[in-house]
Amino acid sequence: MRELAILTFQSLDGVMQSPTSPEEDPSNGFAQGGWARPYWTEVMEQVVEEAMVEPYDILLGRTTYDMFAASWPNRTDDNPTSRMMNSAKKLCVTSSLTNKIEWNNSERVTGDVVARISELKTQDGPLLQVHGSHGLIQTLLAHDLIDEFRLWTFPVLLGPGKRLFGDGATPDNIKLVKTRSTPHGVIMAIYRRCE
Repeated sequence: MRELAILTFQSLDGVMQSPTSPEEDPSNGFAQGGWARPYWTEVMEQVVEEAMVEPYDILLGRTTYDMFAASWPNRTDDNPTSRMMNSAKKLCVTSSLTNKIEWNNSERVTGDVVARISELKTQDGPLLQVHGSHGLIQTLLAHDLIDEFRLWTFPVLLGPGKRLFGDGATPDNIKLVKTRSTPHGVIMAIYRRCE
């Protein structure tokens, strides 16, 4: 058995949409894209230390996969994060059977996604870690498939936007297992489901 963790950046009011750039996800007229950039260097140092040291397989929604696949393969492998991202197995949740999946070690997850991810969790292997991927996370939340929440909350208020815990979130108890902050007030909190 292996576990599934999400790694998410969110604003203080819970918006996770388009943290890195305006082009990332402007859907529904979202105009605040890039809101995490002023904090990026110190946050990414913490992300690497806390969530990218142990081996993992990456589970991504199609939009996030395309964005990562356009960027990570072009980074040099002398960086440990680049090595980890490029060598990890990538699982792209997609309904498209025609669009190319070209990033090395990538495969499609199609059809009954909930059943497929549930099956992946029963297998031996490293942690399944979801990066971003709002729509995928909503599906995972609705079907109680998340074991650990790795959240970075930024000291910004955004108002409207895609929220981590939207209307489909089901009641549950989670426990805080670790917390840290950055010099500029980004709070890392790692939660696990109560057993």
